[in-house]
Order: sequence, then C-alpha cells, then structure tokens
Amino acid sequence: MSGGGPEAAVGGEAPAAGGNKKKDSVGTAGSPAHLIIKDLGEIHSRLLDHRPVIQGETRYFVKEFEEKRGLREMRVLENLKNMIHETNEHTLPKCRETMQDNLNQVLQRLQAATDSVCRLQQREQERKKIYNDHLIASENQHIIQWEDFMKEQHNKQAEVDEEHRKAVERLKEQYAEMKKDLGKFSTF
Repeated sequence: MSGGGPEAAVGGEAPAAGGNKKKDSVGTAGSPAHLIIKDLGEIHSRLLDHRPVIQGETRYFVKEFEEKRGLREMRVLENLKNMIHETNEHTLPKCRETMQDNLNQVLQRLQAATDSVCRLQQREQERKKIYNDHLIASENQHIIQWEDFMKEQHNKQAEVDEEHRKAVERLKEQYAEMKKDLGKFSTF
C-alpha cells in the first residue's frame, strides 16, 4: 500500500482504536485486502471452478432423464407384461392343443407310412428271393444243358471222326483198286 506514515497499515496491520497496533489475520471484514481476496475467490470460482455448475446441470439432466425414461420404460414394461399375460393365458394353450392334435395325426400317418414301407420292403425281399432262386435254378439248368451239349458234341465229334475214318478207308480202298486197274492198263 502506498504512502503512509506510522499510521498506515503495513503487512496487513491496521491501527486499532486507541492507538494500539494489533495484528489482524489478512485483514478485517471490511478492509480493502479482504474485499480483493473475496473478489479473487469469486473470479477464480467462476472462471476455473465449474464443479457447482456441472453438479447442478448433472442433477437436472439425471432428474429429467430418469423421469422421461422412467415413464417410457414403465409403458414398455406394462406392454410387455400385458403381452406375456396374453401369451400365457391364450396363445400358449391354443398352440399346445393344436400341436397335440396335429402331432397325434402326424404320428398316426407316420405309423401308417412305416407299416407301408415295411410291407413294401418285405415284398421286395420276397421278390428278390424268388428272383435269386429262379436265377440259381436257371443257372443250374444252363450248366446241365451245357454239359449235355458238350457230351453231345463229343458224341458227334466221335461220329464224325468215325465217318471220316471210314471215308478215308473207302478212299484208300478205291485208290488201291484204281491203282490195280491202272496197273492192268499199263502192261498193254
């Protein structure tokens, strides 16, 4: 602070009434230093300390959000509750009855189809057995026929060989006679 003689406050000292100098802590409530410090604190809190403002805005946002959201969620939950109740009371029993009726019909049809397939399989197996038996009998018959044919071919071969041998014999005799006849003519 400027100027001042012995009566001026130095370092936060203010002359007390009665001439005694008494030390004050930063200054009295009405002193200019105290006012400046108070103003600096307010400026500091307004410029740099945003906690009160942010806390107020946060409380306002949370309050508004919870109220609006709470009402919307209550409506959604009420709708879900009604839908679940409707499903449990009406839809599920109808579905269960329909399913049981249809499943009984399906099971009956499935059993009938299974029986039909079993009968068809049995017939097919019988046909295959008959066909295989017929095939085996036919194969045995062909084997017997082949053996008979081969015996007959052997017999025919023997007959042909015998005829050929006889024909060769006759030709030899004929050529021998012709040779004799030629022998008679050559002496002339």
